[in-house]
Order: sequence, then C-alpha cells, then structure tokens
Amino acid sequence: MSCPRCIQGFILPGEPTGTIQPDFHHAYLARAPNGGPSKRAVLLFTDIFGLLLQNPKIIADTMAKELGCDVWVPDYFRGRPPMSLTTMMPDRAGVKMTPWDWVKFTGVAFQNLPALIASRPATVDERLASFFALLKEKKTYEKIGAVGYCFGGATAARMGSTNYLNSIVIAHPAPISDSVLKSISITTAWVCAEEDVFFPESKRNKAEAVFAARKETDKFVDYEFKVYKGGQPLALVILGLSEMLIIGTAHGFASRPNLELPEIKAAHEEALEQTIAWFQKTLIVSEPVQETTAG
Repeated sequence: MSCPRCIQGFILPGEPTGTIQPDFHHAYLARAPNGGPSKRAVLLFTDIFGLLLQNPKIIADTMAKELGCDVWVPDYFRGRPPMSLTTMMPDRAGVKMTPWDWVKFTGVAFQNLPALIASRPATVDERLASFFALLKEKKTYEKIGAVGYCFGGATAARMGSTNYLNSIVIAHPAPISDSVLKSISITTAWVCAEEDVFFPESKRNKAEAVFAARKETDKFVDYEFKVYKGGQPLALVILGLSEMLIIGTAHGFASRPNLELPEIKAAHEEALEQTIAWFQKTLIVSEPVQETTAG
C-alpha cells in the first residue's frame, strides 16, 4: 500500500477556500465559481494522508476555478488517514532509500497498522459507494470525473469499472492489479513519474499496452500517458568530489511536490494542467436551451 517515499512530501502554499460538508460524510467541497448549480463534478481521491493535509483542498480549489464546476474531496478515511506526512528528503528522482530509511518506515507502518487495516481498499470502496449514492440522491450532475493521487490513483482505477464515473485521471498510483487494470472501461489519463517504485517504466508500458490493444474494438476508450521527466543531470563539485544530481520526478510529485526545485514545481503544475485539460475534453455537458421570442 505504501513505501518510504509515500510518507514524504511537502505542503502546498495557500489557504483552502472550500468547505467541509457534514451531509456528505464530511467531504470537502470546492464549489463552482459562479455559485450556481454545476452540471459536472470532479472528485479528488487523496493520497494516504487524506484531508488532514491541505494539499488536496488547494488542488481542488484550483480545479473548481479552472473547470467551472464543483470539485469534491471525499473523506474516505473518515478523519483517520493511515499516515502522517514527513519531509525526510526532496521529492525527486535519483534518491535511493537507505537501509535506515526502510527501518524508520517499517516502524511508522507498524504504528499505523490499525489505521491501515481500517482503510483497506475494500472498505474505502464501500465508503465511496455510499458517497456516490448521496451525490445521486442530492445532486443532478450530468457527468462526473475523478482524479486520484497515489493511494487515490489505485482507487480511481478500481472505480474505472463502475457506473459511477465518466472519466478518470490516475496520478503516480499505488499498486494496481492486472485484473483492475484490464477492467477500466472509461476514458483514462495517466500522470506518471519518471521514477516510481509503484509504477515503474515496466508497469507503465504494460498498462499502455492494455489500452492500445483495444483499438479497433468495441472496448476501446480514449486514453493518454504522460511521463514527467526532469532536466539533464547536473554535475556538482563538493569538496573536490564530483556528484551527479538528477532533478526528475518521483512518486508523489503531483500531490506533494517540493516547490523549491524548479523542475518539480513545473512538473506539478503541468500535471495539474493535464488533468484539467482531460476533464475539459471528456466531461462535456449539455448547453442550456436558449429561449427565443417570436417576432
């Protein structure tokens, strides 16, 4: 479910402008900027830190403004996310986990084992089913999309075979089984890190092959894969020693980036632009009927 890199990251600047909705299991809602009813909506499936981290709220606010629609962040951890954020090292490619990093991570995971079990995928899916039932009962959205990051990326993949959603974006996901991958039946965009312990190049290629194989069949759905790579390796000279520093993306860059690294900041922003453009393309709703006056 997670690895040492998954409990590392950085806080996005700014203050959330949306509100918590008690009637929707305490989900966060960034409303459409016009204040009126929204014909489409986007759900943001968080990483393992849930809504206690402000990052998903900040991202939801931006998407609501740019897409002109409601953006929801379900609290599928019920206020008890399994992990807490640390900032042990930059979020970039080329950083290898040391044995001591793994020891520390094992300790953190053991301490959070009850919360991890309480928020296993099957339980999260049940909670989301209840949330979707509320949306159907109380809202009149014509189209609904979802973007998921890390833990939420795997969640979005599982939701991709249901009738809840019309389109998804999967960003540097947690492990996705072959059966889940093959069952995705809606338009899907992939936001991929250059270096990702959960979704390395071999798995990216396998996933893309699954979608490509559907071409010219009745099971084909529109899709795209984008890998966010950094710049060229930089040669550093420290105390007479030469060292290569690779500024490339790693797992988590789209949801908890180190904005002090220009390449990572740019990749984070471009990934958000990709997500917004994908939903603009795939969540097309009907235009309001214009009344005419007979002359």
